Amino acid sequence: MRPSARTCTFMGENGPVTSVTDTPLPAVTRLIATDLDGTLLRDDKTLSARTVAALAAAGEAGIEVFFVTGRPARWMDVVRDHVQSHGTAICANGAVVTDLRTDGELLSVRPLERAAALHVVRTLRERAPGTSFAVEMTTGINYEPAYPPFHLDPGATVAVAEKLLHEDAPGAGAQVIKLLAHHTELAPDAFLALARTAAGDRAAFTRSSPSALLEVSGLGVSKATTLAACCAERGISPAEVVAFGDMPNDVEMLSWAGASFAMGNAHPDAVAAASGRTATNEEDGVAVVIERILAALPDKR
Repeated sequence: MRPSARTCTFMGENGPVTSVTDTPLPAVTRLIATDLDGTLLRDDKTLSARTVAALAAAGEAGIEVFFVTGRPARWMDVVRDHVQSHGTAICANGAVVTDLRTDGELLSVRPLERAAALHVVRTLRERAPGTSFAVEMTTGINYEPAYPPFHLDPGATVAVAEKLLHEDAPGAGAQVIKLLAHHTELAPDAFLALARTAAGDRAAFTRSSPSALLEVSGLGVSKATTLAACCAERGISPAEVVAFGDMPNDVEMLSWAGASFAMGNAHPDAVAAASGRTATNEEDGVAVVIERILAALPDKR
């Protein structure tokens, strides 16, 4: 890392929405913060021409765009060709800030301490037998034999989580970004509630997958806390931010932003946290709102 002043294919669980509400927009929009999967990206993990044009127009209007995602920095190629003037990405649910214009250089890392990760592993093994784990590090992902394999990471080490997290394990000098916990039988929201009750005092738990896959970060780490720090460094207030998301890992960010939109395919928790709703990711819901923002500018193009 280098020091920097700027360190910083499923239908949603709440059904589709085909029209955008007239949710009030900020008097001044200085920054757009958008999730990727299920939000900015279509179900095939691409950006529509309309969305690409909207992002470019926002940049031309002087509005910063942050990509704020649960993805690791190495999985940001889906938007790297469309960063234009906006290259900041908050990855791994707030654990990492990266600059996509510098080939994914990590500007800051908010790690999950190994002791806390081990505590979570031991607790979930006891409270939810059958849980399997993966360990996301700054050097890549490693996972247990029972964990669903990552075909995009053929070089991963496969071993039990206790070994992967041991101080003497290969790559032990790398920082742990997040722990992933998967269960084949529990309902996703029930698994999340169980984990928060059992170990929420040691780590932050959320989810963004339709399956029972939990994402575990350091205590206090979220999309919202890292976005807030990045905005503070730029002198941008929450009232000047418009955010978009669709899943529980977006809830804090949607609550923090001055104006926020849950996608038409969003989880009920995201809908409850947002100040408004937009169309689905397949219907260019983010672009629809960006176009509203640009149309309201005094010197609209």
